[in-house]
Amino acid sequence: MGKGGKPDGGDGFEEASRDGCERENMAAWLLGVNTLKIQPFKLPNLGPRDVLVRLKAVGICGSDVHHFKNMRCADFVVKEPMVIGHECAGFVEEVGSEVKHLVPGDRVALEPGINCKRCELCKQGRYNLCPKMKFFGSPPTHGCLANQVVHPGDLCFKLPNNVSLEEGAMCEPLSVGVHACRRANVGPETNVLVMGAGPIGLVTLLAARAFEAPRIVVADVNDHRLSVAKALGAHEIVKVSTNIEEIAEEVAKIKEAMGTRVDVSFDCAGFNKTMATALSATGSGGKVCLVGMGQRELTLPLTSAAAREVDVIGIFRYKNTWPLCLELLGSGKVDVKPLITHRFGFSQKEVEKAFETSAGGGNAIKVMFNL
Repeated sequence: MGKGGKPDGGDGFEEASRDGCERENMAAWLLGVNTLKIQPFKLPNLGPRDVLVRLKAVGICGSDVHHFKNMRCADFVVKEPMVIGHECAGFVEEVGSEVKHLVPGDRVALEPGINCKRCELCKQGRYNLCPKMKFFGSPPTHGCLANQVVHPGDLCFKLPNNVSLEEGAMCEPLSVGVHACRRANVGPETNVLVMGAGPIGLVTLLAARAFEAPRIVVADVNDHRLSVAKALGAHEIVKVSTNIEEIAEEVAKIKEAMGTRVDVSFDCAGFNKTMATALSATGSGGKVCLVGMGQRELTLPLTSAAAREVDVIGIFRYKNTWPLCLELLGSGKVDVKPLITHRFGFSQKEVEKAFETSAGGGNAIKVMFNL
């Protein structure tokens, strides 16, 4: 949880006293590699600017799976038991004395990162890069796969009446695609290549469509995910392999599928081959945006890309995206519902099965908990 917490060694529910009212709270704790356990989780006191949210929809992200399988994601290492999860939405149960925009009963989507608001990056508006960021489920900060969380009110966004709680939870992955499109300046004259048709590649496709990219090509190694990308609006799809020796041949296929120059490429996988393919396929003066983090370090053919003035940019999470995501969902410009392929309840058995399903790949795209 963004505000902290600790496990209770007993067998019963941990109870937190708030305004004389006893509350029970349970959460899914990551205890070790492939080891999750639902156990009590003590909430912090409700501050004047905080809200208490009863969570109803929580999604599993690729970073959650990395933590589950390896106890780390990139440079974020799990060193002690941690509540997992960061894609969430639910009902407001209680508000702090200074929270005026929300009332109990409101349905909200939660932005999972709490920035310091005081460092230079925060003051510049680039709060996603805050070195003191406390982000749900990113060690050492506890996550949101729990019955309840306490979170700053200004990071809780009221859902439009026609947006479901599951769609609200999907604002988090959709925000990655929106932020990537903003960073790359995608617009009506920008032809887009998306490398990777996993969950993040698919939300980047949806965001690029919403930003009115005239032509979008998606490349992946998996036929099923390519078919999903096509159904979601990709103009063309290209089957590629993991063989790095086939880059030249596959770049030719991508260019043929695009039918015009590639202005912006998004690498939503983050491997040597996918990034090298994106760099080679992108036209002179274009941009390549690294979104995925499949490898901690990449070895890339930058010389030829530099000679063509191809800009390489990165993204880290997102900033100021929830209002736009909710507008896109509420207006129907973006439909994330087809991405939710599996649903589970909040029991020990189902939590284990949900993470096995998400980690196993296959036809699973977005695995969602209904609490």
